[in-house]
Amino acid sequence: MEIKKMLDESSLYVMETYKRFPVVFSKGRDMRLWSVDGKEYVDFLAGIAVNVLGHCHPKIVVAIQKQAQRLMHVSNFYHNDVQIKLARLLIKHSFADRVFFCNSGAEANEAAIKLARKYAKAHHGEHCVNIITAVNSFHGRTLATITATGQPKFQKGFEPLVPGFRYVPFNDFHSMEDAIDENTCAVMLEPIQGEGGVHVADEEYLKKLRTLCTEKGVLLIFDEVQTGMGRTGKLFAYEHYDIEPDIMTLAKALGGGIPIGACLASDDVAKAFEYGSHASTFGGNPLSCAASLATLEALLEDSIMLNECKRLGEYLRNSLLKLKEQFPNVILDVRGKGLLLGMELTRECSQVVQACFERGFLINCTAGNTLRFCPPLIVKEEDIDKLITVLSEVLARLS
Repeated sequence: MEIKKMLDESSLYVMETYKRFPVVFSKGRDMRLWSVDGKEYVDFLAGIAVNVLGHCHPKIVVAIQKQAQRLMHVSNFYHNDVQIKLARLLIKHSFADRVFFCNSGAEANEAAIKLARKYAKAHHGEHCVNIITAVNSFHGRTLATITATGQPKFQKGFEPLVPGFRYVPFNDFHSMEDAIDENTCAVMLEPIQGEGGVHVADEEYLKKLRTLCTEKGVLLIFDEVQTGMGRTGKLFAYEHYDIEPDIMTLAKALGGGIPIGACLASDDVAKAFEYGSHASTFGGNPLSCAASLATLEALLEDSIMLNECKRLGEYLRNSLLKLKEQFPNVILDVRGKGLLLGMELTRECSQVVQACFERGFLINCTAGNTLRFCPPLIVKEEDIDKLITVLSEVLARLS
């Protein structure tokens, strides 16, 4: 089928909730994707930080194939062996004692919101329901999670929103301190605001916030949907700060390309969920858990992948900083951790993304003027060098 006909049929049959590039992909391997007409693209977006091991990683493919021949779904009326293995491994390598599995980041955050309210009502009273999040945060697209999201553009048109949410400036401890009161049940934050422009939480801010939440009896929820699973050079971003949350949410890279989400909590908090409190029909099904287990085992193998993420993240950051020196009138800032980096421009950045796309490189624009780079952790120096060459050519036209 011709590409034009495919694009026409997509417009005809699929709801237009996305502004898509005019390309139809049919194959992926490692850092690269190929369109149906054979054009090659280098992927520095990784399905928005999902394909943490690249496209069609052999270990994930084999795990899916073997699991598909054995067991794919039984519902959560029953136990399945691979879900138990995955839960055990996540707990072994995190602060948490219990896991709830679901299908996406939004679902994981919904579970966190419900768990926090259930816990707070049981321990502090029916009035204790409010959740504080940060301005420019992003927590998902369901009704509760767009309400938790501190960006009005995602909420517009869907009012009335879910009550009980309040927003404070990111990295502003005094604003958070003033906002917490006797009705606050939780604070929900991303260690790095990915969708909000790749803003990194200050170490002192998070440490003081951890202490404050403990003193006030307020739960601390870390949304690690984008930062989790090695993306920042550690398995979870909270490990950079020498503190632990009470609840953590994961998705995106958790399945290495297969949809799965998770809400993790300490034992005391997790016990607020009891029989009938929450559920997900597909959550933690054997197929998605097998893909996730293979992904996690590959990430943990001799720490090679995490160490490479740190090294290559620094390589990419330094390369972007050299571009900043080259184009000071176009580039304002370079920030992030590991292989989740942002480059803020002095202007809207969609035309840069478009120009890179036309040259066969997939990157992303977030918050209007920030280029987001979140390649697979298997990215090579030569891939980075090629991207920098393309960016240099594109930015030269803007300067």
